[in-house]
Amino acid sequence: MRNLKLSVIVSAVILLAGFNANAQDASEILQKVDNVLYSAKDQQNKVTIILIDKHGDESKREADVMQKGNDMRLFRFTSPASQAGIAFLSLPNDVMYIYMPAYAKERRIASHVKNQKFAGTDFSYDDMEAKFLSLKYDPELIDQDEETYTLKLIPKPGLKTDYSKQVLKVNKQDFYPVTAEYFDKGGNKFKEATYQYEKVGDYWSAKEILMQDVRKNHSTKMITSEVVFDQGLSDDEFTVRKLKQ
Repeated sequence: MRNLKLSVIVSAVILLAGFNANAQDASEILQKVDNVLYSAKDQQNKVTIILIDKHGDESKREADVMQKGNDMRLFRFTSPASQAGIAFLSLPNDVMYIYMPAYAKERRIASHVKNQKFAGTDFSYDDMEAKFLSLKYDPELIDQDEETYTLKLIPKPGLKTDYSKQVLKVNKQDFYPVTAEYFDKGGNKFKEATYQYEKVGDYWSAKEILMQDVRKNHSTKMITSEVVFDQGLSDDEFTVRKLKQ
């Protein structure tokens, strides 16, 4: 009986140690993903946005994007004329603004609307935010193969989001995202993103992101070009005043 109790205790210790190791590995993997996404001091690029409806019909938009560090991003549409000037600003401490030229006024985005679609795309305001994933989610390593890790990301307590979880596949060698699946509060998948990364100088850059709304059979493709890193962008570029210019 004593040997049986000892065996049970040893088994429990081993299981607990395995759980802690798994959690630590998942956290390390997610931190490495963050390091890839935000490794540059700053970044500037152009983006072509292609909206694809359920019939396969496409509409195209163009935008300029600036990012600094891991908490500032400015996204501004440049064409077509109906969209030109619409801009989105992401700042530290979960502060976001949207500017609509038709109203000539900026609007701060409230927490309860961050899950709404951004400017008719399949990306939400939350998706557009510049912020470490490790600050928003608690990760768990749920699978792996020769090429990828699969993480389950659970929103941290207090995070206001419509996502009950994300399932993120990560490239094992270079730690950039491969796919991300998004699940609603009922546990049903409703969006999926597919990423294509390329090396630009010293950094990995998202060459293309395809976000699909699996319920509405609608998708948005973002294609990045003219990427420039580490220009020494000033914080003044990421202000409400700049948002309105």
